[in-house]
Amino acid sequence: MQVPDRTPQGGPHGALPTAGVAHPAPSVSPAALDEATLVARAQDGDVHAFEELARRHQNALYRVAVRVLGQRADAEDALQEALLDAWRKIGTFRGDAAFSTWMYRIVTHRCTALMRRNRPTVPLPDEDALATDRGSPARAAEVDAELAALSRALRELPHEQRTCWVLRELEGLGYADISEITGVGETAVRGRIHRARAALAERMRAWR
Repeated sequence: MQVPDRTPQGGPHGALPTAGVAHPAPSVSPAALDEATLVARAQDGDVHAFEELARRHQNALYRVAVRVLGQRADAEDALQEALLDAWRKIGTFRGDAAFSTWMYRIVTHRCTALMRRNRPTVPLPDEDALATDRGSPARAAEVDAELAALSRALRELPHEQRTCWVLRELEGLGYADISEITGVGETAVRGRIHRARAALAERMRAWR
């Protein structure tokens, strides 16, 4: 899926660039730089470096937002706000965890805030499942019904469980990374994922 280009244009301390002020082009293309160098340059106020970081990570961040929120429009809003937050707070990144983990934490916090403000949403089924060969009309109807059941089951999970489950089962992140992203201990993360798995297994029992 093509993610809309919503790269922020603000400054590392929250200030937006002044209209009409040109940023000099970097002598070396940001695309040729490693992530640590890009982060260091972004922390020095290099907009081009941050744009490259956003370009590298926005697809994964958008995918998480869609799976947690269930609505593409909401996911786009959450991603936009998360990228703006990251640009404003880039100076606080200390490298204690991977930059991607730091970005996941920001986008999941934005998703949580959005879910608390808005009405409950229906998570989208996994796109890989949607791409499955459905075969006969009868099989297609069965797949549609199963995906609808999964969407309902995901919708009924508390958002803390859903977020941990998405990061673990759909994004393949480790418990330590999820703990860093969500700000709760690994034991709590494991507990949330265990409860989410049990709830989904119970609700999907008829489809086994």
